[in-house]
Amino acid sequence: MNCKVALIADIHGNSAALKAVLDDIDKDEQIEHIYCLGDLIGIGHETNEVLELLISRKDISFVMGNHDEAILKILQGKEPGSAGGDEEREHQEWVASGLDAKFFPQLQNISKKQFEKINGKDFLFVHYHLDKKDEFLPIDNEPTTKRLEEIYNTYGADVICFGHHHIIHHFKSENKLYLNPSSLGCNYKPFAPYAKLNIGDTGQIDVSFFEVPYDNKDFLLSYEKLNVPDKDNILKVFHGNQHLRFI
Repeated sequence: MNCKVALIADIHGNSAALKAVLDDIDKDEQIEHIYCLGDLIGIGHETNEVLELLISRKDISFVMGNHDEAILKILQGKEPGSAGGDEEREHQEWVASGLDAKFFPQLQNISKKQFEKINGKDFLFVHYHLDKKDEFLPIDNEPTTKRLEEIYNTYGADVICFGHHHIIHHFKSENKLYLNPSSLGCNYKPFAPYAKLNIGDTGQIDVSFFEVPYDNKDFLLSYEKLNVPDKDNILKVFHGNQHLRFI
């Protein structure tokens, strides 16, 4: 029998987008499981709403994203290593300060890699490419099948699913399939992307990418209402200044 799963990535504290996608996924009764590819929180301000939605379900598996990791480190009194400098660190500290303590144990237990066998195919789920120390590599802005093969040639996985780079990736080599469903929570339009995979019992894999429309007005305007640190940069870089339509 075929097996159908969904991929979501980079929710980034946007519960309005997450609700829209989960509602869309739930319309498809054939979907057996959802794999979340990290960055559940950070950038967006709806931290607890997102975690409540995700953790309340039994059909979602998670891997750790770089923002999740940075916020956890702050809560543990460690240096987060914020790549975006002081502004990003201030934002991450703000997110950490508002995190409901009940979610801390669950966040701590999320791993950076997850391996699954689905209908005879070996899957690797990861937020982004990792070095030998399991640290995230810098974003490759010009990805190719060849470069992906160089990173994953020692992995036995047939399918590698990742996020972090907020654009769709769909690369196929002779032996491996590489997929990134794009960022669910950060988009220049009021759409929330995700992907579905239909894994056949004879080895075929059908991939479909979706964009779910949703109302992002309240989410975007709340950056100003809540005085979210680094809000101007976030609204420009990650949401294309869409909020200006509502002002």
